[in-house]
Amino acid sequence: MLVLAIDTALAACSAAVLDTEQATLLASEQLAMARGQAEALMPMIERVMVAADVGFTALDRIAVTTGPGSFTGLRVGISAARGLALAAGRPAVGLTTLSAYAAPLVAESRPHAVLSAIDARHDHAYFQLVGGDGLMRLRPAIAPIDEVIAASREHAPLRVVGNAAQLIASRWPADAPRPVQVDMQPAPDIAWVAWLGAAADPTKAPARPLYLRAPDARPQTSALAHDPARPS
Repeated sequence: MLVLAIDTALAACSAAVLDTEQATLLASEQLAMARGQAEALMPMIERVMVAADVGFTALDRIAVTTGPGSFTGLRVGISAARGLALAAGRPAVGLTTLSAYAAPLVAESRPHAVLSAIDARHDHAYFQLVGGDGLMRLRPAIAPIDEVIAASREHAPLRVVGNAAQLIASRWPADAPRPVQVDMQPAPDIAWVAWLGAAADPTKAPARPLYLRAPDARPQTSALAHDPARPS
């Protein structure tokens, strides 16, 4: 199976082509960036496709991260995946950023649970917790940091991964077993995005955003109330 993987959910712009039969990445590229993915993504995809020597119609599917993450970044990646999938006549599959973070740790087949944590700002984090066997223990949610720790500590000792991993570890209570691993990453490994995309069921993994909270932006209601062009 040939999979084009895309990730623009967090502080990176990434693309890769995976050949599952050869169990290898034919090409990959990742650039650290907090914004600007809209301009960087399509040229990057073109470069990895050329490097992989693969045509779009030869792809079997396109995988993309669906969040949690930046609202703008998610729209960029998901729109690109859907557009390319439509043009190539191939399915687009979505997978969560939290699962992509957890995947390489779960693949190590160690007994400790894995807490994926993404900084949601304002002392909150997006999180999920899976067992060492990969089975879900705590489903994706958003909560204050202290509540994330309280919900997770009963599964300790555990491993923490994500761009909020260090933040979680720094607040870990002294009376609970410390995390056995703290893996601070600004964005998931694009190789694991590709592998999860290859394993996904297209009928159960749509390429649509996972929003765990509303956008920070709010309409300027006072201005609307005084807008003479607004219909009454």
